[in-house]
Amino acid sequence: MTASLPDADVAGLAELLGRVREILNRLSFPLESAGAPDARLEARAAAAQLDDYILPRIKSLDAPLLAVVGGSTGAGKSTLVNALVGHPVTRSGAIRPTTRQPILLHHPAEGHWFAGDRVLPSLSRQRAVVVDPDGGAVPASQIASVQDSGSAAQLLLQPDPTIPLGLALLDAPDIDSIADENRRLASQLLAAADLWLFVTTANRYADAVPWHLLREAAQRDILLAVVLDRVPHGVEEEVRADLHTLLAAEELGHAPIFVIPEEKLNPLGMLPPESVDPLRRWLRAISVDAEGRREIARRTLEGALRALGHRVEKVADAQDRQVETAGRLEEVARESYRTALDAVLESTKDGTLLRGEVLARWQDFVGTGEFMRGLESTVGRIRDRIGGFLTGKPPRAVTVETAIESGLQTVIVEEAAKAADRTERQWRAESAGRTLLESGNPAMPPDFNELVVREIRAWQKDLLDLVRSEGADKRFAARMLSFGVNGVAVALMIVVFASTAGLTGGEVLIAGGSAVIGQKLLEAVFGEEAVRRLTRTARLQLQERCEKLLDAERERFTDKLAILEGEPASEDLRELAASLTERRSVAEDLRNDGPTPEGGQ
Repeated sequence: MTASLPDADVAGLAELLGRVREILNRLSFPLESAGAPDARLEARAAAAQLDDYILPRIKSLDAPLLAVVGGSTGAGKSTLVNALVGHPVTRSGAIRPTTRQPILLHHPAEGHWFAGDRVLPSLSRQRAVVVDPDGGAVPASQIASVQDSGSAAQLLLQPDPTIPLGLALLDAPDIDSIADENRRLASQLLAAADLWLFVTTANRYADAVPWHLLREAAQRDILLAVVLDRVPHGVEEEVRADLHTLLAAEELGHAPIFVIPEEKLNPLGMLPPESVDPLRRWLRAISVDAEGRREIARRTLEGALRALGHRVEKVADAQDRQVETAGRLEEVARESYRTALDAVLESTKDGTLLRGEVLARWQDFVGTGEFMRGLESTVGRIRDRIGGFLTGKPPRAVTVETAIESGLQTVIVEEAAKAADRTERQWRAESAGRTLLESGNPAMPPDFNELVVREIRAWQKDLLDLVRSEGADKRFAARMLSFGVNGVAVALMIVVFASTAGLTGGEVLIAGGSAVIGQKLLEAVFGEEAVRRLTRTARLQLQERCEKLLDAERERFTDKLAILEGEPASEDLRELAASLTERRSVAEDLRNDGPTPEGGQ
């Protein structure tokens, strides 16, 4: 039976970690905001470490320790593994990378710990026995054949009686491999380690790439040993002292350093046995101490949980940047289309729509010249004169409506096009918006003109309904009939556009006079207060229909931001991160409540 956390604590911690894994797997960081690529890698790596190391180790603290042998290209990792075992078990040589498939060496009696998916479940298993049963040397061709038959997605399980009980060695690909797949796998394997044998050389121990992973090792509090390989004779202590200074600066000064002098390899590519004796003895001392192994596992697990909490916090920061980016892009679109709406509404107030065709049709409709001469007459006389012009002329009312429709349509379509151009230009100025546009440029729909016409006609119908509703009172009915419902509605449209701020010279006089005629007509029918109310209502209805059109256009952009829907909230991530970093230690759980191991290895 293996030692583990108490049932209650295991259940609570497993539930917490299950939530962490579920939320990490849901994260996709769909917007190319600052740091999004790194955040995706961080979230995937955190989820992988949960499956590869944290959850398996919580369930079985007494499982063999996994010692991962990692390092830079050409550092001699495979040569070191062969030397520790005492015979060739993994290929070494000048061709890079030599380790194309991860190889896990374990004692034959402990194969059950690794045969299933207890650790590294994403890697399929391949079993291989390349140890000569007579104790002789294994041909390099046999080793190469076994390694070349697998892939980086397979874990090659290799039992060997020279591996001590309680310990397994894993030969990992180069951490700085030219192959992306190898680099990713090396990081994944190191994250699954209980202890790390970092192999470097006298020439390369200060390289930048390994130190990033060494800092991660410090954060995880993983047991680390540094193997300084191929050190020229006579400079061993000088190089060791310099490396120790660098390690101490990264709070890794406690890591033992094993120096392997530069030696000539034998015909099988093996180092002299004595060159790795200190490291072999150190590993065996760890393997025979059951309580020491459990302490290493506990310490590494606690470090992994703390590191996971910090990782989740970083992921939460990245999620905040996603939300900020989406908010910024959305505001760009909203501001562009707000500007478009303001421009459309301004054109309905500044006299712009009383120019040209609209003005000509209105003049033709009411005979403005004659009315201009009679503006000083009483309201009743004006009403009578207007009635004479309007009665029996519905076709001319229709021409005014058509002219208004055409003018208003032109303004709305032009402003919508400007808004789309502004939005697209600003979105393309940053990577997130550019990527969204490249997924499908939200061009103005081909039927937009038709949609605009439909809304304008609906607004004109709104005005007819307003006029009919207001004229339903018997007091206004007779007056309405004398002017015609269409004529009164057209007059209301003109009054809606009554301001002359955008006109100059003679246009002001003509349009202003036309607006006054419309105003007087409506007042003659409904009265002054009712005209003000009708005008306000008509303008509001026009604004609502313009908003509807422009909002739909804006949504062609903002709907692309819906890819953030369903993404976990940063607040949830931070709550989980706090739960991971603030919980009491695994060691404390075991000391206070945990069972003691039964039996031995």
